[in-house]
Amino acid sequence: MATLRNPGGISEGYNELPGDGETLLRSGLSLRHMRMIVALDDHGRVSAAAQVMNISQPAASRMIAEMEAVLEVKLCERLPRGVTLTPYGKALARRARSILLEMREVDREISELKAGKGGSVFLGAVTAPAIELAVPAIREIRRIYPRIEITMQVETSNVLARELIATRHDFIIARIPDDLNPRLFESRVIGVEKACLIVRRGHPLTRASVVRLEDTAAYDWVFQSGGSPLRQAMESNFLNRNIALPDRILNTSSLLLTLVMVAQSDAIAPVSIQVAKFIQNPDGLAGAIDVVQTEFDIEVRPYSLITVRNRVLSPAAKMLHDFILREVG
Repeated sequence: MATLRNPGGISEGYNELPGDGETLLRSGLSLRHMRMIVALDDHGRVSAAAQVMNISQPAASRMIAEMEAVLEVKLCERLPRGVTLTPYGKALARRARSILLEMREVDREISELKAGKGGSVFLGAVTAPAIELAVPAIREIRRIYPRIEITMQVETSNVLARELIATRHDFIIARIPDDLNPRLFESRVIGVEKACLIVRRGHPLTRASVVRLEDTAAYDWVFQSGGSPLRQAMESNFLNRNIALPDRILNTSSLLLTLVMVAQSDAIAPVSIQVAKFIQNPDGLAGAIDVVQTEFDIEVRPYSLITVRNRVLSPAAKMLHDFILREVG
């Protein structure tokens, strides 16, 4: 089932035409004009386009004149038999097809939602809110709409933000990377992530009631990549206390590999408290991993609910997005 990226967005389709998109939106161009230019492109005759539109040929000619007046370009050339679209007309027809396809898709998706059949959503999340917010929200939405199709990627904010820009996600729960323009996004802070250190059950550090940061430096560490907020927060703890950074490090964005390394060695890993709780919960993994009681806190930058500015969410995506917003609001 298709995920809608711009169900009502005529403005995006026109940005490549003369003038700016907002001017065109206010000019009176309508979906009937979109159907007319596509019909002309398909049939090459004004009379055939008029028949498709169920209007008279003079009315069809007036619609063509209206579009040409708005765009201030000639959209078609008269031939002895029919018409041919100019480059401007072909550009409009190409975009008009996309607009009409999106409108058909949104009509279909809304109908399916009304009937309880579903829709599709693509979202991404960093680990903590994936566990704490996304999974419960997905569970509840699926209870109401059992046939809704949801795809979720759990990754770092750097990866998720770029996937969002590339339209592979409808929205994400993450942080806007420092190297991306924040004006590209609409975001709302919805939570602060706290982290802790995990080790295997029986690890030497678990013998102490409270562990100092300097006590950890001699062990192997499992970190996310250098740009991740969790790693930055952990390294800041070392630097602020004038303690040398660990030398033996495995870098991975895989939570599964992190847990395997910790469970099968003396390695230490920082993870979100939500992940640690799930690991230790009898309803979760209930695995052979312990949380180290430290004398210091690990606080990570707040995460946000993020969409691309001016990109319209599909009905299914908006429903999940708004549900999460209500849960944290």
